[in-house]
Amino acid sequence: MRKKVSLIGVPTDVGAGHRGSSMGPEALRVAGITQMLERMGLEVHDMGNLHGPANPFTKPVEGYRHLAEVIEWNQLTHDAIYAELKRGHMPIMLGGDHCLGAGSISAVARYCREQNKELRIIWLDAHTDFNTADITPSGNMHGMPVACLFGHGPAALVEMSGHVPTLEAKNIYQIGIRSVDEGEKHFIHEAGIRVFDMRYIDEVGMRHTMEKALEGLNDNIHLHVSFDVDFLDPEIAPGVGTTVRGGPNYREAQLCMEMIADTGRMASLDIVELNPALDVRNLTANIAVELVESLFGKNTLVRP
Repeated sequence: MRKKVSLIGVPTDVGAGHRGSSMGPEALRVAGITQMLERMGLEVHDMGNLHGPANPFTKPVEGYRHLAEVIEWNQLTHDAIYAELKRGHMPIMLGGDHCLGAGSISAVARYCREQNKELRIIWLDAHTDFNTADITPSGNMHGMPVACLFGHGPAALVEMSGHVPTLEAKNIYQIGIRSVDEGEKHFIHEAGIRVFDMRYIDEVGMRHTMEKALEGLNDNIHLHVSFDVDFLDPEIAPGVGTTVRGGPNYREAQLCMEMIADTGRMASLDIVELNPALDVRNLTANIAVELVESLFGKNTLVRP
């Protein structure tokens, strides 16, 4: 029986500092994500886009920018992701900015608790997203979802999964990190999260990094991948609002995705922060779709 996947568009940029990631879901569709997944032998259900509040584009209030809108979009995301998991489909969230990771991962964590499964998250990003209202330099909530999942943030987000904290350090591996705010740097160290930054990848290589992040996977572990497109070096992926030089190149990113695919255990996926307004002829969306194809098992050769 063919594996069933559900595409869920979440067209919002309320958590970001730049407008445009709200157009990300359509850019991924234009780049052919549905057709690619069908070619990979999957049964694709495009659930369309969620509908939530507009971006008021106002200044932060008490350390949070657009808090009410962020909460509403995350609740909508949580409910949609959870519904697809419950009916046996693999949810693929088409973002939207990365504040949505709070809702998406809360849904996955809720489902895993009900199924008595462990959760492991591979967080592919240039940023740790571990800011709070007290330490954020901007108030932009796309820099806060991991902190919320660890119990630091507004109650509506912190409690969304039905368990506080939603995550512990053992649940998440962050890969490709190269931009961390000063207060955030110390906070994430205290949390004990395993962060494989670009220096680590430079020193040991992507293969060893991914071996560490994927070791010990078994049938009782739900593997969730949260793919922020700014994980990639902006020379190959310019269409993001928070570009940071020195990220993984195309081949390093492909190896990362191929090694995840080799486990055969990815069970849910976020694709976030694609900003077509900053892209060049949909280049970044096309590369994102190519990398997702590798996540689903595309290989150059037949491998044992």
